[in-house]
Amino acid sequence: MRETTAALAPVGRDTVQDRVYQELRRALVGGLFAPGQVLTIRQLADALATSTMPVRDAVGRLITEQALEILPNRSIRVPPVTADRIADLLRARVLIEGEAMALAAARMTSPQVASIRAIMLEWEEMRLGGNPETVDREVTLNHAFHFEIYRNSGSAVLLPMIESLWLQSGPFTRAAIYAFSEAGANDAARFHHDIVSALERGDPEAARSALVADISRPFAYLRDKLAKETA
Repeated sequence: MRETTAALAPVGRDTVQDRVYQELRRALVGGLFAPGQVLTIRQLADALATSTMPVRDAVGRLITEQALEILPNRSIRVPPVTADRIADLLRARVLIEGEAMALAAARMTSPQVASIRAIMLEWEEMRLGGNPETVDREVTLNHAFHFEIYRNSGSAVLLPMIESLWLQSGPFTRAAIYAFSEAGANDAARFHHDIVSALERGDPEAARSALVADISRPFAYLRDKLAKETA
């Protein structure tokens, strides 16, 4: 029987659709789009210097992942901040990320924890600078801090769930950073210190508790801010 595998084409290169999707995903996780911001296919295509077709495909995927939503007039919007969405995302993140954190705390070696500490110290130094232009780097380092820990959880199932939650939470996180800055709140670093200390002790429940405190704070702040604005 004749072999047919030679007819298969190589698939090593990313398609334009893949690159557009990854860039929009990066922008959403990094909070480059504001909650409630309305977007158009043409606007995104121009910003990405590409045609509308790969953008349309990427946007469709992001709508399926609940990172974007389509309005009745067919416009595309970043989901706005609402009390229900804040509560829903926070509940899911506490459950899933808390478990990943606890698993990682029981597995991480001293060199791995030292790597996490180095990321934390760079993030802390960036925050203390108080420069609004460094927010992108701050967000990137915060992402690296958390995901370097989660990758040590040993769970291939939890990690994509967490990635999806961060994709949906990105615009909220960015909004919280600016809200903290407006209020002069600068105590976020202590939660990361608590996480690292728990990892150094190999204490899963302390690590979980520190993480819950860390990710609950921006959501609680946004919830209170929203309630005041509504009132």
